[in-house]
Amino acid sequence: MQLTVLGCYGGYPHNGIGTSSYLITSGDYHLLLDCGSGALLALEKQLSPLQLNAVLLTHYHHDHTADLGVLQYEWQLAQGDKAEPRLPIYGHTADPLNFGSLTWPDSTVGKAYNPAQTLKLGPLTVDFLPTHHPVPAYAPRITETATGATLAFTADTAAFDGLTDWAKSADVLLADTNFYANHQGTAWHLTSTQAGELAKHAGVKRLLLTHLPQTGNLQQLAAEAQEAAGEAIPVEVVKPQSIYKI
Repeated sequence: MQLTVLGCYGGYPHNGIGTSSYLITSGDYHLLLDCGSGALLALEKQLSPLQLNAVLLTHYHHDHTADLGVLQYEWQLAQGDKAEPRLPIYGHTADPLNFGSLTWPDSTVGKAYNPAQTLKLGPLTVDFLPTHHPVPAYAPRITETATGATLAFTADTAAFDGLTDWAKSADVLLADTNFYANHQGTAWHLTSTQAGELAKHAGVKRLLLTHLPQTGNLQQLAAEAQEAAGEAIPVEVVKPQSIYKI
């Protein structure tokens, strides 16, 4: 299983880099995990969007869904072979209006996932954890059936105790890290220190920081997370078009 970073900023794009979007590949199966601003152009550097097998959305905030509309248009209008007759887009139904928009005539079809149940997507299985966020959001733990390799993606969340058991022993923890350690006030996202502590307490093998802030020094963000995680767990700030083997 491979993770390709398409966009990694939180809230809005910055310096030519888009917001949350990732390509998960297992063999010839391609899953788009969230579809933020700039996702489609970034995806085209890896493969034709028509070769996607499915899209999985953690929640409906715009920085995770901004490019869905143009992806639907491409599937409706572009010529070429398609991996699926209609692209399935998996989302939760706690927001019926946004879920309804996932279906577009002759191009995409909205598929509801039940966060309390395991979702099977081709060679992958997905288990969900409700996160602490202003809107319903779900953190996916994605496992490659053939190898047992596991990616735990926090999606957007404040820190809470349930994250530790959910991320336990994951090969890669992809953590929403929108704040530096000195952040004050309301925090609907993890700080660098909280991401590092989560990695340490969950005993993950690798920590990747994403949903990044547009200001400050990202090397500082990584250093703060590394200090909290301990030397045994490699910590890295993700970069667009980077490919990580899981």
